[in-house]
Amino acid sequence: MNTLQKPTESGLTSDIPRQERITSFIPGLVILSLIFGMVGSVIGARYLAPLYKNGNLTAVDQGIKTVQVDEESAVVDVVKRSSPAVVSIIISKDLNKIPGYSSSPFDFGPFSFDPFFQQRNPNSSEPNIQQVGGGSGFIITSDGLIATNKHVVDDETATYTVLTNDGKSYDAQVLSRDPVNDIALVKIQASGLASIPLGDSTKLEIGQKVIAIGNSLGQYQNTVTTGVVSGIGRTITASGATGSEQLEGVIQTDAAINPGNSGGPLLDIGGSVIGINTAIDAQGQLVGFAIPVNDLKKDIESFEKFGRIIKPFLGVRYVVVTPAIKEENSLSVDYGALIVSGGRPNLPAIVAGSAADKAGLREGDIILEINGTRIDQDHSLAGLLKNYNPGDIVRMKVLSRDEQKDISVTLGESK
Repeated sequence: MNTLQKPTESGLTSDIPRQERITSFIPGLVILSLIFGMVGSVIGARYLAPLYKNGNLTAVDQGIKTVQVDEESAVVDVVKRSSPAVVSIIISKDLNKIPGYSSSPFDFGPFSFDPFFQQRNPNSSEPNIQQVGGGSGFIITSDGLIATNKHVVDDETATYTVLTNDGKSYDAQVLSRDPVNDIALVKIQASGLASIPLGDSTKLEIGQKVIAIGNSLGQYQNTVTTGVVSGIGRTITASGATGSEQLEGVIQTDAAINPGNSGGPLLDIGGSVIGINTAIDAQGQLVGFAIPVNDLKKDIESFEKFGRIIKPFLGVRYVVVTPAIKEENSLSVDYGALIVSGGRPNLPAIVAGSAADKAGLREGDIILEINGTRIDQDHSLAGLLKNYNPGDIVRMKVLSRDEQKDISVTLGESK
């Protein structure tokens, strides 16, 4: 019979039949299995299950650390950290100096107000200062530099007041307005203020979580809404009380944005600003738009360098060439920027005295490339020009009268 040798305490060996040895171990193994199973169940129920439930379990497997984020807690944390730096901007005017101002309800830009605040007496010599609008902004430096939308502070005859989240009120000065984008910089006299870090909008991904904070409807200060990035690089035409403008490369989100949210921050789940809330689609639901924060960062650099926000100016009106535009106009290319007039004498294709005029561009020309980058639906002319400053010389490939040529253009400055 085969035997299994096993060391004994004396160092000698004993011969034990294999079958007998295995059989004798079974009861002990069963009992140990039951004990370890019961202990494991108690430990799992007592300590591990709550971690899974709360989404905080950290596992280490072969040196790789995996963390499951509690999204709800992350949003709450971002709001707590960011809210002190989100401000409301109050717009006030002397109603007695506004021609045609009546006591009936009306729409002042995106805001509708109670007629109690709209009484006008044009014959009175006393000022009648009333609140006529409201927007949002956010503090970007501890000494009171604030970012907002241009359309929130575009009235040079109005006065502006900043209300911080702790209830303090400050007179506000508009430092500079972006001549081509819906961005403005505002300053209050304060120190030691909370601020929000600026992120990188080039790293955005569709579907990622975002948080919007702002003075919703001009009366609900620091309202919080959440959503996701619904689209990137959108081109829209935004309208307001002072007209409309085309905004390119904006972020689309389904986080609820309402009148009064304009100028407030759109934040990522880490608490960094990735956009400035600027517009909504009134015909849709939860279709809002934000200006990428990298546009703001470039404006800040411009202000620090020149004392104002300056932007390059080419001086052309154009439409982006698509396959459909190519067919409609019998063009030889399906990309580029086709220089066309606005259809009225005051909307010429080439602005007189502009950089385009000096470079010899004409209506009907197609700008194909700028410094080697092709102009198409993903790379618009205006979007590419944002990367340059007034005075920069750019090389353009142009199709003029069916002939391609390369020209150099010295960019002007937007006024």
